[in-house]
Parts: sequence; structure tokens; C-alpha cells
Amino acid sequence: MTTKDLDIATHLVHSGERGDLPKGKPTTTPIYAAATYDSMDEIDKVFAGEAPDYIYTRYANPTVAAFQQVMLTIEGGATACAYGSGMAALHAALFACELSPAAVVLASQDLYGATTNLLLSIFGAFGVKSVFADFSNVDDVRAKVSEAKPRVLIAETISNPLLKVCDIDGVAEIAHDAGARLIIDNTFASPYLCQPLQHGADMVVHSATKFLSGHADAMGGVVISRDEFDSAALVGVLKLVGGVLSPWEAHEILRGVKTLGVRMDRHCENARVLAANLRNDQRVGRVYFPEFVEDAQSEVVGRMLRDRQFGALVAIELKNNTREAAFAFMDALKLCVRSTSLGDVFTSVLHPATASHRDLSPARRRELGISDGVIRISVGIESADDIIADIGQALSLSDSATETQRHGAAT
Repeated sequence: MTTKDLDIATHLVHSGERGDLPKGKPTTTPIYAAATYDSMDEIDKVFAGEAPDYIYTRYANPTVAAFQQVMLTIEGGATACAYGSGMAALHAALFACELSPAAVVLASQDLYGATTNLLLSIFGAFGVKSVFADFSNVDDVRAKVSEAKPRVLIAETISNPLLKVCDIDGVAEIAHDAGARLIIDNTFASPYLCQPLQHGADMVVHSATKFLSGHADAMGGVVISRDEFDSAALVGVLKLVGGVLSPWEAHEILRGVKTLGVRMDRHCENARVLAANLRNDQRVGRVYFPEFVEDAQSEVVGRMLRDRQFGALVAIELKNNTREAAFAFMDALKLCVRSTSLGDVFTSVLHPATASHRDLSPARRRELGISDGVIRISVGIESADDIIADIGQALSLSDSATETQRHGAAT
């Protein structure tokens, strides 16, 4: 049968497909949108584990593989696996640590709220126990490890939302002395500011939706391990649970990674300028920023993060420390975006008590220092003066609105 004998309905399906590859090599990674690949010999070898190749995108994809390779290189690991979201990546990292019923996870008390819920609701349902400690206090971690005998420790390089910096060197030593593994969520720092594997972590996780992508247009996650033997478990979770990163998303994230360095330089500089400005603002009760830690912690910050770069996040607690004041402030913003994410080129704000940490009880949030007046600011790459001006006018309007409310309640 020749092609001219085929019906138009058949041509619509097959014409233009499966042509020769270009002789010229692409200068950037293409989007390989194919879900399947056609070769019986290759399929047999790949399924048998005899050859690395592509047969089905749930198993592997060339565009996703390119993203995995760059993360492997910049984090300095032995294996990497990408997923459809940061939470899928975190789930896979924990699963790869072989958490059986009655196993204990020692987790930072300052984790992202969804991570805490993953531990308590998902792993907890299978008998895994979670214990919490202040990972900015190495002595507290050591005492809890001695008491709980955990199989895994998990923390964030820079915590969410109060921006505590973890002494990964010290925590990794404690974990390994106890025969435990250490997982570090490096999302807030990005690999440009910190490479946790170089400080002793066993696995590092990123929500690639944030700084790696940087443009609020792609969602993904990635796990990088220092040990090649983790590859089978990480890929196994991907294949069986199916949290697959789309090649379209991988392409967008890969493009974002190319500008990560220049973006982080600007993010960090703007954050420093904004933090210094807000520290002197009488309408702000407290500013959380890694540069402003006490002397005992400054050495840790300097050792963990790139020199004189303290990240792109600033958290503030309003002087009028109420939910009403926080909402009035956020509603008054004109340039800064109200967003449930972070790490984008634009400045965004979030109210942790009703967003990232809303599932924690009010009492637990108070214990952690997350009051109703706390606002997390992800500082973008706009003009620092414009960011400061917008936040300044919003603080003024917030003050006026809450003052009006107080007078109304009094009358």
C-alpha cells in the first residue's frame, strides 16, 4: 500500500509523523511531547533494564531528563528524578527512605504546612510516627534524635515562613551518627545560594515551581540524591504512583534555570534593601530576614548561604498584629501580587495563617511564632524603590483601615 492509496482520515493521523531527525543539532533542548517510542528491540531492552532509553514518558522523557541532568550537576548529586510537583518529589524522597510502620521521622517544627500534613496524614496513616524539633537549634535536634531514634530527619534550608537557617553540617553529622538519613528542602534557598548535599544531606528536594522556574507558569518538583542506589526507589515511585513531570513543564523550568543566577542576584539585593527599610518602619513590629539573626546564628547563616546573599524572602509582623490589619495591607497593594506561591520575577505576598499554614491549629501557629499579623514577602526583580513605595503605601492604608475599624467598634 502506498501513501497515495490512503484515505484522508488516515493521512490526518499519520502524515508528518516519525520523520528523520534533523541533521543539525538543536542549540536548546526540544520539547519531546511523545508519550511512546517505536522500536521493539529498544522496548525489550529498556523494559529488561539492559539499556537506558525512552519507551514511555511515565518512565522517562528526554526533555525531563535534560532538567534532571542540570539539577544533578548544580546540586552535585549522583542521581536525580523529577516529578509533577514539589509535594510529589517530597513524598518520593520520604518513600525512598523505606519508612515502615513504627519508623520515626524527626521533622523541623518550621516546615511548610503541607509537608507537615504529608507526614501526619499520609505517612501517619501507615504507622509512621513524626516527631518535631527546632532545627535552628542543633542541641534540640541532638536530644530529639537520641530520644526518638528516627530513621529520617527532614528540614528546610531556609524555613517557611519565618526564614530560620538550618545548620545542615551539624544536623547531617547528628543524623549519620544515629544511622539516619537527612532530607533537605532547598526550595527557599535554591541551589544558587546553597547545595545541601555538599553539607552532608542525603537528599535534596525542590519545588521547581518556585525559583527554578521563576515565572509563575510551570509546576514541578525534583529530588537529587548523593547515592546512586536511591535511583531505583525514586524512579519506582514515579512509575507506580505516576507523579510525572510533563515535558512542557520541564521545558519551561529548564528555561527558567538558565537565568537562575542573575535572577537570584537581583532577588537577594532587593530583599536586603527592603528588609533594611522595613526594619526602620514604625508600622512594622518585627522583620524576619536571615541577615538579622543573633550573633550565635550569624556564623551558620554565613556558612550555609552564598556570601552576603540572604535569600529573596522577607517576613514581617505588623505592629497592629491582627488578621484584619494583614488583610487590609494585602488588599491595598497595587504592584505586589497576592499569590499562594513564591520565587517569581514579580514581588508577591502571602498570609501564612490563612494560606501555607492554615491547617495548623491557631495554638500551634502561636507556638511557632506565626501570628495573624505575619506576612511573607517574596521579593521580585522589579525596581527596589517601586517595591518599597508600594509596600509603604499599603502599610499606610492598612493603618488607616484598622484605626477606622477600632473607632467603629468603640462607638
